Amino acid sequence: MNTFGRNFRVSIFGESHGPQIGIVLDGVPAGIQLSEEDLMADILRRKSGAKGTTPRIEADQPSIVSGVYQGYTTGAPLAILFNNSNTKSKDYSILLDMPRPGHADVVAAVKWFSFHDYRGGGHFSGRITLPVVAAGAVARKILAAATASDQTHVEINGIQAEITELGGIPKSDSDKWQDALDQAIREGDSLGAIVECKVEGLDIGYGEPFWDSVESMISHAVFAIPGVRGIEFGDGFGAARMKGSEHNDPLGEDMTPLKNGAGGVNGGISNGAPVVFRVAFKPTSSIRKEQTTWNVAKDAPDVLSVPGRHDVCFALRAPVVVEAMTAIVLADLALVRNR
Repeated sequence: MNTFGRNFRVSIFGESHGPQIGIVLDGVPAGIQLSEEDLMADILRRKSGAKGTTPRIEADQPSIVSGVYQGYTTGAPLAILFNNSNTKSKDYSILLDMPRPGHADVVAAVKWFSFHDYRGGGHFSGRITLPVVAAGAVARKILAAATASDQTHVEINGIQAEITELGGIPKSDSDKWQDALDQAIREGDSLGAIVECKVEGLDIGYGEPFWDSVESMISHAVFAIPGVRGIEFGDGFGAARMKGSEHNDPLGEDMTPLKNGAGGVNGGISNGAPVVFRVAFKPTSSIRKEQTTWNVAKDAPDVLSVPGRHDVCFALRAPVVVEAMTAIVLADLALVRNR
């Protein structure tokens, strides 16, 4: 299904080259001040145009078509639409016979009997993260309102993500990132990256022990971002190489951890330390560099150089998407606490 959440439900729709994409948010409390302009700061952070991102430039202008009246949320489902206008669908006709390695072309054709919209990746496209970012902006406002009412401390800017590694190069050597991007562009190839996200000031008590643990819900939402290959919290996989005395977090007099090997979560529940996790993004699958695929028309192996406009490293635009997914999850959990 294309819906996530319990108390704050997010339903996404649209395809990369369809006329519109959008999102419907159910469970938004009434009385929150909201306009299209409130969504733009995050939307602009996701926008393409910088070196290493797709040359496809869209207006990305949101239109709130329900759930807001006279500048305030009404409590009814809130729908946000975006128009697609800068599309070049003819670039993708070759993919009917030659599916792209690393993409969902084959599985989509099998699952939906070739009735799917394959243009630009269709419903699998990173384009669909745009309404997610808009939903994240709304979720931040829900968090700000909900946490103010129960005296907790999550601030509207308390969720921040950044790239900490690009193409295998750590942030400490970020001056080499541009050269790595330039080389990938010359070679017609692509790069992956790691994005770290931190939530500051989250009080103790968010999440549940099992299915709705903080890690489970964030992981569920984050893995919905196209191209995610892994996630780890706190010490992550490094914990498997530690002793308990190294990984355990000593407690201070306020009962919050003095270090943060657990990444801000114990037993699925926030422990008062910053929630910290890292997300691994694969390199973009659509590349000019020749790859081997199967030509359905010829019924034989063939060589494909993917046409169209694509990010060399789509993770360059991913931090705000990771933040949005995190805000969506925490808004859902905050509404549980305030019921």
